[in-house]
Amino acid sequence: MNGGVRGADHQRRDLCRDWCELYERLWRPEAFPEWASGLSEAGLEQDGEVWRARGPEGPVTIRFTGHNPFGIMDHWVELGGGREVYVPLRVIRNGEGCLVTLTLFRWPEMSEDSFAADAAWIERDLQTLKKLAEESRP
Repeated sequence: MNGGVRGADHQRRDLCRDWCELYERLWRPEAFPEWASGLSEAGLEQDGEVWRARGPEGPVTIRFTGHNPFGIMDHWVELGGGREVYVPLRVIRNGEGCLVTLTLFRWPEMSEDSFAADAAWIERDLQTLKKLAEESRP
């Protein structure tokens, strides 16, 4: 890949929910397991400034962006062996609703099939988030 730039897949969902309400509902790390299937049964537990969970390949450490006025919910997942996955996640105002975007970066050693499987997993998770968000409107 050119210049060290990795391929990426940008997933998005349009939601009929005020962006601030949705952000306030979702930004806390303990809310992620409600829609992020990789964390739903991972035993997410706070350990100081980081969160720990059981990943498919062993323990993982997750750092989450703190509360902010911009709708940013980025997080970094340390998989062990010095490998860290950066996951940009945003809630963006879109009229009276909002847009949720998540970017999946492709690792150099990742096969097309593996990348497609990860993208499909994220697509399912964002669909779960959309359903949760629109069903739990105030």
